Amino acid sequence: MFDKLAAEFPRNAISWRAQSLTKDGNKALALAYIDARDVMDRLDAVCGSQNWQDRYEFHGTRTICYLSIRVDGEWITKADGAGDSDVEAEKGAISDALKRAAVKWGIGRYLYSIETPWVPCESYGEPGRLKWKRWTADPWQFVRNMPAPAQEPSPILEALLTNMPTSSLAAAKQWKDAQSEEIKNLSDPEFETFKSAWNHNLKVLTEAEKKVA
Repeated sequence: MFDKLAAEFPRNAISWRAQSLTKDGNKALALAYIDARDVMDRLDAVCGSQNWQDRYEFHGTRTICYLSIRVDGEWITKADGAGDSDVEAEKGAISDALKRAAVKWGIGRYLYSIETPWVPCESYGEPGRLKWKRWTADPWQFVRNMPAPAQEPSPILEALLTNMPTSSLAAAKQWKDAQSEEIKNLSDPEFETFKSAWNHNLKVLTEAEKKVA
């Protein structure tokens, strides 16, 4: 589970914030980041929406996020905080606090190791008071020492992971038998991904049925 939480995001999911401009406004330092929605989607996909929760405390301008994940039936919490941001102070602080707490679980942590590149951009304003307007080149082109982007799952694997039954053991096993041809067509890495998800699903269903019995 922890490897999946820490996995790279598709590059088109990464946004870039301009950190500072050159004097002529033709380049800016590009800082990579993800949205809070990406964090939530990753938690839902890896843990299940019922197996994570967040709560917040406010201390002056500081917002603390307590992000909890249920691991082997036990809730584990990690926390971090953020101050007001440029986007609707309270809303921005909540999103930033969630993202910082998620980093402690490994989500998006690799982004901190990306060298901040100078990227061509367009700016506006008076000399000495220039502001960033937009990128005129893809920031990824200027990032050094990055591995090749992770491949997107095939439509077959994505369908299998999405449609895997979570209602009962009997339904899950019947479904798997019906998907035997699709499973055979998975590549070796995709089969390992499917097997891991399948074994986790069986464990969850088995524990749920034991509690009912």
